[in-house]
Parts: sequence; C-alpha cells; structure tokens
Amino acid sequence: MYALASVLQQRYAAAQPMDRSLRLSLLARLLRNPGWVLGLACDGVGYVLQFVALGHGPLVVVQPLLVCGLLFALPIGAAWAGRTLHRRDWLAALLVCAGLAAFLVVAAPHPGHDNVRPLVWAILLTSAGVAVLVLLAASRGRDAWHRAVLLSGAAGVIYGVTAALTKTCAHLLGQGLGTLFGSWQPYALIGAGVAGMVIAQSAFQVGSLDSSLPTMSVVDPVVSIVIGAVAFGESIAAAPGAVVIEVLALVAMSGGVFLLAYFEGVRALDKPPPSAA
Repeated sequence: MYALASVLQQRYAAAQPMDRSLRLSLLARLLRNPGWVLGLACDGVGYVLQFVALGHGPLVVVQPLLVCGLLFALPIGAAWAGRTLHRRDWLAALLVCAGLAAFLVVAAPHPGHDNVRPLVWAILLTSAGVAVLVLLAASRGRDAWHRAVLLSGAAGVIYGVTAALTKTCAHLLGQGLGTLFGSWQPYALIGAGVAGMVIAQSAFQVGSLDSSLPTMSVVDPVVSIVIGAVAFGESIAAAPGAVVIEVLALVAMSGGVFLLAYFEGVRALDKPPPSAA
C-alpha cells in the first residue's frame, strides 16, 4: 500500500509549482487531485496495517519490513508503464530480500517496552528535530536531485519517529480511549505525521522517484532500528560477528533498494500525467 501511495503521490506532486514546496498549501492543492487522494487513501490503509503490526511486534522487526514496499513498486511500475522486468531488476529484488532476511535472522530481535520515560522522549524528539532542521537547511540552494535526497532523508527521520509514537499509541489504546487521548503522544503523532507528509510531498515534487523513494525507504527503518534498540530496549544480537553480518546485511538491503529505484518501469512514472499538468 505504501508503494502504491508513493508512486501515485509522486506523479501528481511533480506537477505542482515549486513555490509551494514545504508549505501546507502544497497539500491543499494536491487534495484537489483525485489521483493524489487515491494515493493518500493507500497511505491510510498502509498506516492502519502498520499500527496493528507495531502493536504486536518490535520496531526493529516491523520497520525494516517496510523496505519491501519497493518490491511491490517494481511490478506496479512495470504494469503501469507497460514494461517488462529484466534480470537485473530481479537480482536487485533478491538482494533486498536476502539483506533483509539475513538481518532479521542474525539480529534475532526481542521485544522491549511499549513506552519510554519522559526524559528519553525529550532527548529522542529533540535529536530528531535537530536532524530534520539540518537536512532542511542543507537542502536549500541545491540542485533538484540533491534537494530531493535531503528532503527524503528528513521525511525518513520523521517517519522513524512517528513509528515510535505509533507503537506507544497502540499500547495506550489497549488501555482505553481515555488513556490514549489523555496522553500527549497521539497529538505529537498527528503533528509529526503532517510535517512528514509535507516534507515527503516536497521531495516528490522537486525530484524523480529514483532520488526520493530509496532514501526515504532506507532512512526510515534505520532510524527506527536505532530508536527501537536504544529507546525501547529492543535487543538484537551484539556479538562482534553478528554485528558485522547485520551491518553487511543492511548495506546489501540498501544497495538493492537503490538499484530497484533505477528500474526503468519505475522511472517512467516520473512524468506527470497530462491532466495534472
């Protein structure tokens, strides 16, 4: 669902004027487009499924699995663009699957706790906020490709934080609606979600799908893995040999993601539809 949402949203965001970048008015304009709204609906379904998954499993397991979105974007892109899959595309997909499987098997993640202390939340949100501001500042004055990469990185950081907030909200919901809405986390989740959406659509707007989607797909799970291990106490194998394999597996997975993004069927989707133009 996230893959389909990204493909739809990027097509229509790319047709918007550049002076709307990083503004809420960009979302206002996109909401008038049925194709983009369909992508937003796919986002909503994907988020509900992610919410349920995070209510049952650790961040270190759930978030890396979202990288599989590109594996679905591949056949979607092929069917939409009327193209066929080539051997290198299947090899890239195999690299993603192998890297993901190796990481999860070797890391053997164990669940941690569902919430963290206020001080930890403060450090986590402050650190993420600083990282996002640095990436946004660095994106100014850059060419389209580098600006899309940096904006996608900022969106990926925010989405990693929203995953942590989502996990806690799922836990609070289990204690009742009063407990959920009496806490600050759901409101922070809404704010972070809107900010992430604006930045992600701005990344889709200024650059092609092969520059924005891979960066977002890699940064989100990496940030989530760090948050899960450090803040939520989700333990992974820490023996020297295991750590080496885990790092190599994440590198292989990331490499496969970037190779998939260069699939010609996906790149062909970068051209905005005539109606949007």
